[in-house]
Amino acid sequence: MFLSGARFVQLQHGVSSLGKLKKKSQFGGIGLLIDDVLFAISSDGELYLRGNSHAEILFKAKGMEKFIYSKRGIPVTLRYYRVNESIWQDQTKLFEYVNLAYQYTMKEMINRQKIPLRLKDLPNLGIVLERQLWKVGISKVEELRRLGAKVTYLKLQQHRKKTNISLLLALAGAIEGCHVAVLPEKLRDELISWHSELLHYNSDNQP
Repeated sequence: MFLSGARFVQLQHGVSSLGKLKKKSQFGGIGLLIDDVLFAISSDGELYLRGNSHAEILFKAKGMEKFIYSKRGIPVTLRYYRVNESIWQDQTKLFEYVNLAYQYTMKEMINRQKIPLRLKDLPNLGIVLERQLWKVGISKVEELRRLGAKVTYLKLQQHRKKTNISLLLALAGAIEGCHVAVLPEKLRDELISWHSELLHYNSDNQP
């Protein structure tokens, strides 16, 4: 049994910015893909997100149950984690977790195929931010990593109407290779402190 109509619509809405959602038979259920990236499975009316790297750590910490697939009568535990009711009730959280599953699965595929990354393929970025980075002279992943989150943020600040701490943390996560939700706490605190000082400095130096 696939997801209910309402929940599938909710999921489609959440992933609309990532790309077109497609379905195919997988592990006795229905696999969900975007750009050939298999990031989730629906089975018995439930949704299971693929766990990789930091995403899997977060899913386990949240108590999300693993998907158990019966292969010829033998139970096989897979790295897919069930989306529970509380997550379904929080659209922001649902999309955050779906995005985690998608980004880390895509990263795993790219690493496996050894295809050079584009900026938009990094966690937390996307085509819109990639284009903004191009405008400030950052077109390659290596350039972003060399400059770092702070310098890149300052460059973007000169060209964007609005910048905030979320953008800074997103850039840091992209460089670290992780979703902003699982950014190392020490790094997060250091960036928040730096951003606060930057705001204070800018307000003191306004004409």
